[in-house]
Amino acid sequence: MAYFWIAIGGALGAMARFGMASAVFKWVDRPFPYGTLSVNLLGSFAIGVAYIWLVENGFGGEQHRHLAMVGFLGAFTTFSTFSLESISLLQDARYDAFLAYIGASLLGCLTATAAGMWLSKSLV
Repeated sequence: MAYFWIAIGGALGAMARFGMASAVFKWVDRPFPYGTLSVNLLGSFAIGVAYIWLVENGFGGEQHRHLAMVGFLGAFTTFSTFSLESISLLQDARYDAFLAYIGASLLGCLTATAAGMWLSKSLV
């Protein structure tokens, strides 16, 4: 049954990632991967929240963790795309954009995860 919940969450997460990234790319319309950065920041925040609620506080069951964390957020966040876009920025000799993207992604996602965890703990 775990694979079923992961598959459902993964399909929904992938569609949500595509929809959000596409909307951000259309909205910003600049040669910087803002869509992927936005997805990674939101996904990192969400996994912090989900971890506190589903793992630390034990709300829901294993199927909820599989659906939300492994499936949905695993497919929603896009570090494989992040890696490809980072290398593309390097290949285009856009070194400032490369460093800005790496820094904003890593520090931003770590901060977003911690903020999600902090917010969730303060609500319990």
